Amino acid sequence: MTSGALFRMRMRGILRKEILQIRRDPSSIALAIFLPMVLLFLFGYGVSLDAENVPLAVVLDDHAGPARDVAARFSGSRYFDIHLATSLDEAQRWLDARQVEGIVHLQDDFSARLATGQVAPVQVIVNGVDANRARLIQGYARGVLQKWGALRQARGEAAAAPGVRVVQRIWFNEGAVSRNFLVPGLITLIMTLIGILLTALVVAREWERGTMEALLVTPVRRIDLLLGKVLPYFILGMLGMGLSVGVGVTLFEVPFRGSIGALLLLSSIFMMASLGFGLLISAAIRIQFVAAQISIVAGFLPAIFLSGLLFDLESTPRPIQIMSHIVPARYFVEISHTLFMAGDVWPVLLPNAAALTGMAALFMTLAYRKISKRL
Repeated sequence: MTSGALFRMRMRGILRKEILQIRRDPSSIALAIFLPMVLLFLFGYGVSLDAENVPLAVVLDDHAGPARDVAARFSGSRYFDIHLATSLDEAQRWLDARQVEGIVHLQDDFSARLATGQVAPVQVIVNGVDANRARLIQGYARGVLQKWGALRQARGEAAAAPGVRVVQRIWFNEGAVSRNFLVPGLITLIMTLIGILLTALVVAREWERGTMEALLVTPVRRIDLLLGKVLPYFILGMLGMGLSVGVGVTLFEVPFRGSIGALLLLSSIFMMASLGFGLLISAAIRIQFVAAQISIVAGFLPAIFLSGLLFDLESTPRPIQIMSHIVPARYFVEISHTLFMAGDVWPVLLPNAAALTGMAALFMTLAYRKISKRL
């Protein structure tokens, strides 16, 4: 029998064993298929970085037409839920009690100043406990006032604008919808969860159940054992990725501007890096519980906090930025955001793909060396 035929026979045996083990342990399938759906629904519907229906108090010391017009513009905005206060003191009490998150105050000389061509200030007070949300509320309030000013100029009710006019446009995520940013990043989190957590248990499970000794006396080589452990979970991970992309594009209407071929190629590289890291943990740690804890601390949590999924890494201290370069998820978050939002921008995709390829090769090599045919 040729060496190729022997290799195929060994691979058929170990793959059949792994598939039977996955079928007998439904938790693996649940983790690969159902958990991604739960995460997608939680992040897609429950997590939002946008500020909508923000309770806002409006205080009108001036009840003339322009002041009422400003209040109407705020009331018509989908970003705000307006509560009219009779005085600034009442609005401040609401703000202290967290009944509102901001105050818009128009003083009693607001309309008079506008009529005489003077600057009519509008006071905006925002609850700054959550600094990011406070900045969003400030930006939305500024946008409402700017649109109101532009409408007055169009109606000829205001003096001509200065010579400089700012025209803003947002690229790639025109509607500034946070879901379009979260869902592609969440696919990275799902693949990390499947790749690292599942494979972190496969070799440790063999040691705990006492089946590793039976494998060691078979003709199965280390490379056969490595491939046999990786391939089933690679397929599960890619199925989870495909399902997540399909749900994100169809249900959440996240735009996908890249090519399917680029997505399959680059996600395969990232999946191999995640599988290699998980298999390395599993080969080094022979206790399932300890291996699972290490995979969460060393793999899953860094994928959340050091990948750029939830936080802008450029705003973090320099040591944290340097540390994030050893996290594979950092590179695939940038890849997924680029593929979904911008398309096949290879000057961005190739450097990240090269880093993931190096990590995949390193982790697989270390896992291969750690898998031993000896007790």
